[in-house]
Amino acid sequence: MATEAPVLDPVRAYALWAASYPAHAHNPLMHAEERAMLAAMPSALTGMAVVDAGCGSGRYLRHVLARGARHATGVDLSPAMLRGAHGWLGQGDRRRVALVEGSVTALPLRGDCADLTVCGLVLGHVPDLAAALGELCRVTRPGGTILCSDFHPVGQALGWRRDFRADGRRYAVRHSTHTYSHWHAACARLGLLIDAVEEPMLDPADIPPGARFDPIALEVPVALVFRLRRSVLSRSCP
Repeated sequence: MATEAPVLDPVRAYALWAASYPAHAHNPLMHAEERAMLAAMPSALTGMAVVDAGCGSGRYLRHVLARGARHATGVDLSPAMLRGAHGWLGQGDRRRVALVEGSVTALPLRGDCADLTVCGLVLGHVPDLAAALGELCRVTRPGGTILCSDFHPVGQALGWRRDFRADGRRYAVRHSTHTYSHWHAACARLGLLIDAVEEPMLDPADIPPGARFDPIALEVPVALVFRLRRSVLSRSCP
């Protein structure tokens, strides 16, 4: 009888996962999520300051640098993941990127510092969605954009888990389900405007031959992607 994978808090999980976690989308769900996020992101970020909250190994830092961001700050709670992000930075990149250890619910950054704030597949790790969105709002200037993604709540309902393998064992990462109504209520409370919502689905072309997966995954959305905007009338975020 198979033993159920232990569920770890994010800090313990990513300490184990970091050694094998690449700085690019590495499974079909992440490819679907990333296509939607990049479609929602301005194609040119020239002159802009960007914050990547929960940057992990830095896959979105790569994209914002490629689109011309003047400066990017990556924040993550996992020192091991930040070391992974630092590892791929070239000399030129290091002049444009700062990597900082910190939580998405208490970002160690001044307010109004970002033209664009990105938070990819992170907020499911945070039980208090409103607290995290409040921090993303705080560091984004009035009129600025916040791009967020998370695993779609339908996956949790179907029993899918955020799992990984390390040292020959399988583990799962603790995950909190945030429905669309949770997002809507949190944004209304914070004065964040919802400009667009996408629910990307898997592309069969991304599924490796012979891969084992739940066939229903091709029939339901696998991620929620939000493009939010801090109102120009907003002097501060709660």
